[in-house]
Amino acid sequence: MKTKPWGRSRGKATGIVSVELALLLPILVALALPVVDVARNIQAQMILISVSREGANLSSRASLTYPMQTIMSSLTATTPPLNMNANGMVYITEIMGNNNCDANGNNCTGVVVAQYRWTGGNYFPASKLWTCGSSSGTSTSWATDGTGSCSGLPAPGSNSPVVNLLQGNLSSGQIAYAVEAFYLQTPLIGSLNLGGGVTTPALSPNLYAMTVF
Repeated sequence: MKTKPWGRSRGKATGIVSVELALLLPILVALALPVVDVARNIQAQMILISVSREGANLSSRASLTYPMQTIMSSLTATTPPLNMNANGMVYITEIMGNNNCDANGNNCTGVVVAQYRWTGGNYFPASKLWTCGSSSGTSTSWATDGTGSCSGLPAPGSNSPVVNLLQGNLSSGQIAYAVEAFYLQTPLIGSLNLGGGVTTPALSPNLYAMTVF
């Protein structure tokens, strides 16, 4: 009775496994990368939320002690593995309750009295509250002195830029700080074409968090 050599059978089995792995590997990678993308976005979003929360807290407590650029640079120094210098931005907007309220407290508005843009970032999305230079009737522009501040803002009054945020929630003269954190997170893998006109949804690369204090 003859038997097949063990080495030959083992070699055939190894070859079959290699072929199966070669066929399955692209599928496994295609399934794994979206999961990694989701995890990366969750991590980045949590970091942005932390930056905005701590930034609003620091702005309200230390804006008279430290320059806003110092506060923003300190915040972004705590964000690794995010590369905030290349792909991030921080805005701090100072909002004041304006004295447009009637006797019943109606028609109250919030106006922008200051806005700062981090000078260490190279990603420039527009603020979702109000962007320096965007309002008609005002001659505002970003300062070039390194402060990152919006120059040309009028004193609080009827000519000040009005923001929707906190309208009716700030009494006259009350100050609030809104901190916005942006990050551009390039996905590892985009939308997948599954055939038949069916594609998988792609994650948005534009991440954002805002906190008001």
